[in-house]
Amino acid sequence: MADIIHLLPDSVANQIAAGEVIQRPSSVIKELVENAVDAGAKRIDVIVQDAGRTSIQVIDDGKGMSETDARLAFERHATSKINDAADLFALSTMGFRGEALPSIAAVSQVTLRTCTHESQLGTCISIEGGRVISQEPDGCLPGSNFLVQNLFFNVPARRRFLKTNQTELSNIMQEFERVALVNPGIQFSFAHNGAVQASYPPSSPLQRIASVFGHKFADSLLSVDVDTSLCKISGFVGRPDSARKKGAHQFFFVNGRYMRHPYFQKAVQNAFQGLIPATDQVPFFLYIHTDPAAIDVNIHPTKTEIKFENEQAVWQIITAAVRESLGRFNAVPVIDFDTEGRPEDIPVYTEGTQSPHMAPRSYADSSYNPFREQSEKSNPLGTSWQQLYPDASLSKATAHHPAGESQDSFGQEGYAGSERELERSTRHYQYRGQYILTETVSGLLIVDQHRAHMRILYDRYRQQFSSGNGLTQRLLFPEMVSFPASDALLLLEIQDELSAVGFDLSPLGGGNFSVLGLPSGIGSVSPQHLLDELLANLREGGQSVDSELRHRLALIMARGAAIPAGQELSQTEMETLVSELLSSTNVTRTPDGLPVTAILEHRSLENMFK
Repeated sequence: MADIIHLLPDSVANQIAAGEVIQRPSSVIKELVENAVDAGAKRIDVIVQDAGRTSIQVIDDGKGMSETDARLAFERHATSKINDAADLFALSTMGFRGEALPSIAAVSQVTLRTCTHESQLGTCISIEGGRVISQEPDGCLPGSNFLVQNLFFNVPARRRFLKTNQTELSNIMQEFERVALVNPGIQFSFAHNGAVQASYPPSSPLQRIASVFGHKFADSLLSVDVDTSLCKISGFVGRPDSARKKGAHQFFFVNGRYMRHPYFQKAVQNAFQGLIPATDQVPFFLYIHTDPAAIDVNIHPTKTEIKFENEQAVWQIITAAVRESLGRFNAVPVIDFDTEGRPEDIPVYTEGTQSPHMAPRSYADSSYNPFREQSEKSNPLGTSWQQLYPDASLSKATAHHPAGESQDSFGQEGYAGSERELERSTRHYQYRGQYILTETVSGLLIVDQHRAHMRILYDRYRQQFSSGNGLTQRLLFPEMVSFPASDALLLLEIQDELSAVGFDLSPLGGGNFSVLGLPSGIGSVSPQHLLDELLANLREGGQSVDSELRHRLALIMARGAAIPAGQELSQTEMETLVSELLSSTNVTRTPDGLPVTAILEHRSLENMFK
């Protein structure tokens, strides 16, 4: 039998490796910018054309490379970061495998111009599909200038699966922001199609956060700082009132490297236990510094998953550090029932002095009874309320108690409401400000008022989306909302859909938008929180801009504008709510599948008393 095992050519092996390391244009940005950071750059400029499809250029003023190093850098497993296996446990750089540059060169056309600070003449090397095309001297500035063109030109299947330009650009900005947040001492700039999208000068960590996410957001952060023998944790965490359902900005950085760690995320959440709902998220930016030998970053090609030697101990340190920060800055609200609402200056009058103001007096007519028949003179209608509303003139016994049973049989804890509530309960009754009870042919209908209103508003918003004529309620004073550059790009992509439902947004540049109008009937929902939640859902759901986007937008708007649980409703409001629900597209379920109504059948009710 002939031998069938053989070595793959380098070009094929590099394309296989590129499939793991280079997944989309944002992966190229991440690898090249991290290499610039490792090179000691003080300024990094990123220039992108067509969301990375046409070209990606990363320019830095780092140490640069010699002619030999520039050629060797594109070979597999060629690196200056480590020398042997022991160095894997003492890493101080972002890269170390030597896979990024050959992977990028295997699926694109790369031109590198680089020069060291000691040399007067640099080198220019061109590689296409992993093959060196040319290498010649070049009079370039010290540092490195990578130009990556026609990404995935030789892997058409991968190129076809790229998302829209706005989506890919949003992913690029997310990777760019992560590196910028953990390196505040470096100047960063980002330009797309000739327009500068972001520019971050050297600053402190808090100032860098303010540059990326806005000063208003940075003002809601509390500093965290703790130093132990195991690790040092610094950074910032949001106040309890900055928590939101989705889209909270949460970042972990370990030894200058961005990290995803759900276990440590729960440690932060645990510190806020009892302060925010369990389903809410709080923003945080935590920088963990520990011995490189105590962590393992060589787990995944993207190097965003890190294993800790003492995860349980670090978990406890994070929780304690966040709790200490909350207590140190008095972030837990304290209610002083003795001083709440009290004026700052209250005049004090000692005995023997007279106040210049008379104390107010109240008068009450103890003989007044609103249900007593009034005289013709005192009643402008000339008739009693029983004659005006004959159907409502039932007594408590006949209206709520079975025939032949006395009222006393219900005890002292029976119906204790007013006469007006008694009249209303013959049609609808609100239980604990959350459920509406009403009689139907099949039994007792129980309606969740918040979910019912959410279903009604969802259908209304979807209809406005379909017709494209959503009603806009103009704001008396425009409200400004701010987003990081990655979210601002995504928001621009869906601006037409937002306009169709009634949003009137005007871009101001720098991630800022002026809200001139909101959809009619949206209530007092904060535009900032509403749009943040929308963008978070779009990122999680693949960022579709078709019917799925309209569904999510209508759902988020309906959830935010629906009447909350606990709000008391009048009889007319309950009647309107139930009537509109019964004419909606789905009476039993919310758009996200939660139950809206339940029926307690007559038979089940009768069985309770057997």
